[in-house]
Amino acid sequence: MRKHKNMLTPGRYVGIPDEEDDGVPFEEKMAKLTAELVQQMQQGEALDARIRENLARVGFTLPEASG
Repeated sequence: MRKHKNMLTPGRYVGIPDEEDDGVPFEEKMAKLTAELVQQMQQGEALDARIRENLARVGFTLPEASG
């Protein structure tokens, strides 16, 4: 700890591995990731709607989300 001047930051004691290049261009990777995100968000909206419907069946309602 003395060689690090009593710093308690984990990065000083634990090595950070080098990032490996997967060979996929950034634009291609982002296009794939954003398409996947859109799909997951759509699934989330569908699940939210089902939850609201099921709660309504048992007499509960949720306020609409503000955003």
